[in-house]
Amino acid sequence: MRKLQKLAAGVLETVLAGTALHQALPQGLQQLHTPGERGALQDIVYGSLRQLGRLDAWLAALLERPLTDPQLGWLLRVALYQLAYTRAPAHAVVHNAVTAAGQGWRRGLTNAVLRNFLRRRAELDEIASAQPSAHWSHPDWWIDKLKAEHPHHWQGILEASLLHPPFTLRVNSRHGDVAGYLRRLNEAGLPAHQAGPDAVTLDKAVPVHTLPGFDLGHVSVQDAGAQWAARLLDAQPGERVLDACAAPGGKTGHIMERTDVALTALDIDAARLARVQENLDRLHLAATLVEGDAAHPERWWDKQPFDRILADVPCSASGVVRRNPDIKWLRRPEDIAQFAAQQAVMLDALWRLLAPGGTLLYATCSIFNEENDGQVRAFLARHPDDAERCTFPEPLSDGSLLPDAEHDGFFYALLRKT
Repeated sequence: MRKLQKLAAGVLETVLAGTALHQALPQGLQQLHTPGERGALQDIVYGSLRQLGRLDAWLAALLERPLTDPQLGWLLRVALYQLAYTRAPAHAVVHNAVTAAGQGWRRGLTNAVLRNFLRRRAELDEIASAQPSAHWSHPDWWIDKLKAEHPHHWQGILEASLLHPPFTLRVNSRHGDVAGYLRRLNEAGLPAHQAGPDAVTLDKAVPVHTLPGFDLGHVSVQDAGAQWAARLLDAQPGERVLDACAAPGGKTGHIMERTDVALTALDIDAARLARVQENLDRLHLAATLVEGDAAHPERWWDKQPFDRILADVPCSASGVVRRNPDIKWLRRPEDIAQFAAQQAVMLDALWRLLAPGGTLLYATCSIFNEENDGQVRAFLARHPDDAERCTFPEPLSDGSLLPDAEHDGFFYALLRKT
C-alpha cells in the first residue's frame, strides 16, 4: 500500500501542475506489476480527483498552518481519500502513510493529521459542506456557471459528476440485439440492464476481453449518451459521410454498424487516428481514414460533397468530468470562450463540404451554453439563407443530455442545408 500511496501522490502532483491525467497516470502504472495494483492506483487517483475539493477542505482544517512540503500534502490527500472512500483498513492506511512520509517531523505530522481526521470526521464534514467548492468538489466558477445556465438542474449535474461512471456497452446490430446480448451476459454471470436502444450497462466493470464477443466486434465500450450521435445522424445506405474529429472511433464504428455508407474518418492526430483503425479492424469494418484539420478542409478535401457530416468538435468536456476528473481542476473560465471560437471556425468550414439537402450533426460533450445552444444560434445567424435546425424527439427536444446515473452529458443539434 505504501508504494501505491506514493505513486498516487506523485500522479496527483503532476496532474495539478498542468499535465493531463491520461498522460500522467501511465507513468505510475508502469511501475506496478499486477492488474490488482494497477487497478487500485487508478481508483485512488480518479477518486481523489473527483473528491479533491473536499480533501482540500479537510486538510486545511486539520493543519495548524499552511504546509510547506507539497509532496507531503499530496500524500495526505491520498490517505484521506482512502480513509473516507475506500474499504482499506484505517490502521493500515495510517501506518503506511506515516512510513511513506519519510523521517522526522513529516512522520509525526502525518500521524497526527490522519488520526485527527478519524476522530473529527463529523465535524470536518460540516466544515466542508459549508464551502461550495468542497461540498460539490468543483471550482467555484464552475458551480456559479452551472447555477446560471441550469438553474433547475445544477445540483443534479454536480451530484452525477461525482459518481463513478457507468460501464456501458454498445451492441453491434450486425451481430444481434440488446435482448440477445443481455442473455449472453446473464449466462456469463455478468448482471446488466438496458440503457438505450443499443446500450447495455453492466452492474460492475470487467476487463473488456472477458466480455462475450468483444474480441469479435459484437460489442464496444461507449457511453449511452454518446450512442445517440449515430442514431441522430441517421445515415442512409450508400451515402457519403464524414466523421470529423473521429478519434478514437466509437461514433465512426456505430455509424457503420447501422448501415453501409462511404465513410471518411478525419482526425488531426495521426496516433489517435491509428486507434480509429484498430477499432474498425475489431469490428471488421472499413472506412477511409484521413489525417487533417477539420478547420482547414482545403488541405485534404477532394471537393466531393458529403451527404452527412458528424461534427464532434473539441470542447471543454464539462459533461464527462467523472470520466476525466482532472478537467474540472485544469480548466479555466477563459478556456470556454477559446473552445467556442474554435468550434465556430470548424462549423463554418465543414458546412462548405455539405451537399444541398444534406445534414450536419453538431455534437459536444459539454454542458456549457457557449459551446452548445449558443454556438448553434450564432451559426444560424451567420447562415440565414442556407441553414435550418431540425427538431428532435424526447428526451432530446432541446438537444441536451445532462449527466445522470445512466449517461454522461452531451449536446446535439442537427442542421440541414436548405
